[in-house]
Amino acid sequence: MALKKFFNKDLVEAGCDEAGRGCLAGPVYAAAVILPKSFRNKILNDSKQLTEAERYRLRPVIEKSAIAWAVADVSNIEIDEINILNASFLGMHRALDQLKIKPELLLIDGNRFKPYKDIRHECIIEGDALYMSIAAASVLAKTYRDDYMKKMAAKFPVYSWETNMGYATRKHRDAIKEHGTTELHRMTFQLLPSQIELEF
Repeated sequence: MALKKFFNKDLVEAGCDEAGRGCLAGPVYAAAVILPKSFRNKILNDSKQLTEAERYRLRPVIEKSAIAWAVADVSNIEIDEINILNASFLGMHRALDQLKIKPELLLIDGNRFKPYKDIRHECIIEGDALYMSIAAASVLAKTYRDDYMKKMAAKFPVYSWETNMGYATRKHRDAIKEHGTTELHRMTFQLLPSQIELEF
């Protein structure tokens, strides 16, 4: 199914999405993208539906074609302080703060959002698979976060972040069990599965 170019043809729309919400380590990244109403791309889709190569091929296309775009992050320390949902909202707000053009409508991936200034917003479940601007934001958020986690993987090589990007894979959890946590781990998350102890 082809992605929709816009929600309202008469308004300047910014698509917003985040990446890394379910990770055990690292920041959450968010992006905001304003695309021209005429923008077309056959590959663009929800970043989770794309290969890594496709995402990185799309990134410069999005950045060059967009009327305005921005990427922001919220650290694991902030995530632990305000929780991941609020951190996701904060990331989107930070990205919106950086836009050179003020949007008139925000298209938010998901079902909840904290209002941003006086700008109207629409929450769209699986919006990154429905609207081009949200899909574009998902690609930017994902690739910029992946770049960061690959860089951090060199600093903390035992956690395999270059492949798991901080998500709760078996390798990542085994490394936490063996080596403990780092300054990038989200301490309010369940880093290891809870074990049920049976008393006989």
